[in-house]
Amino acid sequence: MHLARFPRRRYTPHATAIEPMPHLSAALGGARLFIKRDDQLGLTAGGNKTRKLEFLVADALAQGADTLITVGAVQSNHCRLTLAAAVREGLKCRLVLEQRVPGSYDPAASGNNFLFDLLGVEQVKVVNAGDDLAAAMAEVKAELAAEGRRGYIIPGGGSNPLGALGYVSCAEEILQQTFDTGLQLDRIVVASGSAGTHAGIVAGLIGNSAGIPVTGINVRRGRAEQEANVFKLAVETAAFAGVVPEIARDAIVCRDEWVGPGYSLPTPEMIEAVRLFASTEGVLLDPVYTGKAAAGLIGLVRSGEIARDETVLFVHTGGSPALYAYQPILGAAAA
Repeated sequence: MHLARFPRRRYTPHATAIEPMPHLSAALGGARLFIKRDDQLGLTAGGNKTRKLEFLVADALAQGADTLITVGAVQSNHCRLTLAAAVREGLKCRLVLEQRVPGSYDPAASGNNFLFDLLGVEQVKVVNAGDDLAAAMAEVKAELAAEGRRGYIIPGGGSNPLGALGYVSCAEEILQQTFDTGLQLDRIVVASGSAGTHAGIVAGLIGNSAGIPVTGINVRRGRAEQEANVFKLAVETAAFAGVVPEIARDAIVCRDEWVGPGYSLPTPEMIEAVRLFASTEGVLLDPVYTGKAAAGLIGLVRSGEIARDETVLFVHTGGSPALYAYQPILGAAAA
C-alpha cells in the first residue's frame, strides 16, 4: 500500500502511544493487556474520528468546500471532531443530530452538546431515529448552495472508504510500534459502530499480512447485521487502498453480547468497565462506545475466551467528553 498518494491533513504530529495495563490485567486475573491511546489524537479532546477526518477534510478542501456537514447521535464524538476540524481549517460546520433514543436531544446538556456550542457550530438540525439521514444532509447542502456556499457531506462516523484509510494507516502505525518494541500481539479488540475504524484496521492488517485477528465489540447492532456492514466497508476500503489479498468474510468478527437494550443506553457491564479502567489505569472511557467495548474485553477475559497467555491490544477510540452527560448514571452513588 502507498497511502501517501492520498491527500491528507495532519492533525496529530506523532504516533499515539501503546501502553501496558498491568493493574487491569491483574484485576482480571488473565491476559496481558495493552491500550492504543487514540483518545489522545489531535483536535478537540481527541478520538478515532480524527484519523478519518485527516483524509476527508483534505478532500473537502480540494473540492473548495467552505462548510462541513455531518450527522451523528445527540452526544456524537464524530460531530465534535468534525466541528473541531472545521474550526482548525477556517471552515463553517452544520450538524444533523439524530435522536436515536426518542426525546434525547437537550440543547442545554453537558458533554459534547456543550462543546458544539463552545466550538461555534453554525447550525444544528435535529431529526428522529429512522429519518433519512442522507436526505437531511443533502437538504442542508442545498440550503448552503442557495446562499452561494459549497458544503461537503461527511457520512456518519466518517465511515466510507476514504475515511477508513485513517485506520488502514493506524494498522500500519501499530505494526511499526510493535516491531520497534518487540511486542507480539495475539488479538486486537475495538468498538464496532459505524464500521470505519473496525474495517480500516482489518484492511490495514491484511494488507500487511500481519496475521493478527480483530474482535469488534458492537455498540448498536446485532452480530449478523454489523458483520455484514463491516465486511462490505472492509472490502471497499481494501480495494480503494490497493490492498492485496482480498478480505475474507471470516476475518470479520463482531460480538453483540454487550450492546444491552440499545445504542447509548447504559448497562451494568459498561458502568463497571468505565469505573474499572479509571480506578486501575487512570484511563477515561466513554459510556457509548469504549465503555461497551471495554465491557466486551473484560467479559472475554473473564470467560476465558481470551486466554490467560494472550497479549491483547485494546484500541481506545476516545469519547470521554460524553462522560459528563452521564454523571448521574456513572457516579459512585449510582454504581
